[in-house]
Amino acid sequence: MTSPSRSIQRHPFHLVDPSPWPLMSSVSALLMTVGAVILFQGYREGGSTLTFGFAILTLSIYVWWRDVVRESTFEGHHTGIVQVGMRYGMILFISTEVIFFVAFFWAFFHSSLSPSVEMGSVWPPRGIYVFNPWEIPFLNTVILLLSGCTVTWAHHAIVAGNRTHATMSLVLTVFLASIFISLQALEYIEASFRLSDGVYGSTFYLATGFHGFHVFVGTLFLSVCLLRLLAYHLTRQHHFGFEAAAWYWHFVDVVWLFLFVSVYWWGGGGE
Repeated sequence: MTSPSRSIQRHPFHLVDPSPWPLMSSVSALLMTVGAVILFQGYREGGSTLTFGFAILTLSIYVWWRDVVRESTFEGHHTGIVQVGMRYGMILFISTEVIFFVAFFWAFFHSSLSPSVEMGSVWPPRGIYVFNPWEIPFLNTVILLLSGCTVTWAHHAIVAGNRTHATMSLVLTVFLASIFISLQALEYIEASFRLSDGVYGSTFYLATGFHGFHVFVGTLFLSVCLLRLLAYHLTRQHHFGFEAAAWYWHFVDVVWLFLFVSVYWWGGGGE
């Protein structure tokens, strides 16, 4: 006979326990935004505020993901119907990210399709020495497309139950992502223009910079999946965490293709 003090769950849904991490993540993101704005205005306090916000955000992400992994792998809360809901949630999240990048492309094409008199009625504006799209940008395109292939390889390997191929392909994906981030940083170091150099610098660094940040987040996402794979958390039937990371990574690939064609190639004069 069941004790009346024990609660029995008679539905397949997951009623999430109260958590402080969403609030902490929101506050830390606000601190990062405020710190970045203060830093752009030339105040030194902005750097410390930005760094503090980033540290709190990193801690919040770690403990939040830890809780999700525990609920999924050890407590069994992620039932089939819960996973369906999470898939819809990931689709909605990626949809908002699409709109986010549409704003940057809108700003870029608004200025490039009809350059104003103040810019000399030409695009790129006079005095801006753009990158050769067939050097580092093209190499980064090849690297990111290859990483899309390796993450797909990893997905098929997990579904097939081949841990060796899954581990190998995920390691390759993280390695390629790290190379992409390093080359992007090198490109920024060698650039002859900065964020403050008119509308071209603003749109270029905002679009490619936020994409680079998304690549960094995606690399962390895939690295966590790699650690979970090595810890036997991902199975043939239960691996939505990896699926979400793979969807996110393919989204990053597609955004980069648009960036390469529109910003680097066409926007740079179509060299």
